Amino acid sequence: MTDFAHSWSPQDALVAMMIAVSASDEDIRTAELVTIQRIVNHLPVFADFDQDRMAGISKNVLALFTEEDGLDALFGLIRENLDEKLYETAYALACDVAASDGKLTDQELRILEEMRYELNIDRLHAAAIERGSRARHTTL
Repeated sequence: MTDFAHSWSPQDALVAMMIAVSASDEDIRTAELVTIQRIVNHLPVFADFDQDRMAGISKNVLALFTEEDGLDALFGLIRENLDEKLYETAYALACDVAASDGKLTDQELRILEEMRYELNIDRLHAAAIERGSRARHTTL
């Protein structure tokens, strides 16, 4: 892992959460990538985000996934670089990415559970966030 990960902005940490949930099942789908791009292009929290950083963030997340304690390191970086007031935002964005392709894999469900735990997301709040994601990504 490069020093890049140690200079993350809050937006980098949010992108890392979205990449992590997408990569968790070892199958990054086009719908998930489109959702990440749409989120970054439209949400106010990303107004001053340098999108050229996305490739480096993705490489760091994928590199961490290959390490024995990589997931713990990833959550450490996220907590270190993301204000606690954005923890629910991070979880909501991860849920939107997970729901974007219309199916949740066991690996995605496990990483979302880990995200809830690591970011101390209240179970009731998490359920509301998850329900909102399902509603936004329901198809006919």
